[in-house]
Amino acid sequence: MAGSKLYRDDDDLGVITDINVTPFVDVVLVLLVVFIVTAKLIVARGIEIDKPKAATGGEVQSTLRVSINKDGELYVNGDKFASDAAAVGRIKEIAATTSRPKAIVAGDRRAAYAGVMHAIDLVQQAGITAIALENERPE
Repeated sequence: MAGSKLYRDDDDLGVITDINVTPFVDVVLVLLVVFIVTAKLIVARGIEIDKPKAATGGEVQSTLRVSINKDGELYVNGDKFASDAAAVGRIKEIAATTSRPKAIVAGDRRAAYAGVMHAIDLVQQAGITAIALENERPE
């Protein structure tokens, strides 16, 4: 079997036992991308917030989302935090994953202004200065 990839040219006729991991790596990377995309969608839908409407709002990409619901409860990327110190710690962890962190603050339109300002203050305490306020476009 001259020229066959399964056998060597000498008399040993040894079978090549190397495993080709390229297809495995391709599948793992595709699954990782699918997981990341669906995780962002799940987090965004996990908290019920009635966002205020604004005609001039635009798209902002961010890995950090701080939300305040109508009862004034604070959420960081979908996780509820009762203590400010724990929330700031989590915000710092998330901010450390990117070189230029940006935060989106989403406040329910029925939330107290003080609650939204408190969320912005916590984001700034964590060292993030690029902050956007989330809204909805009017229909």
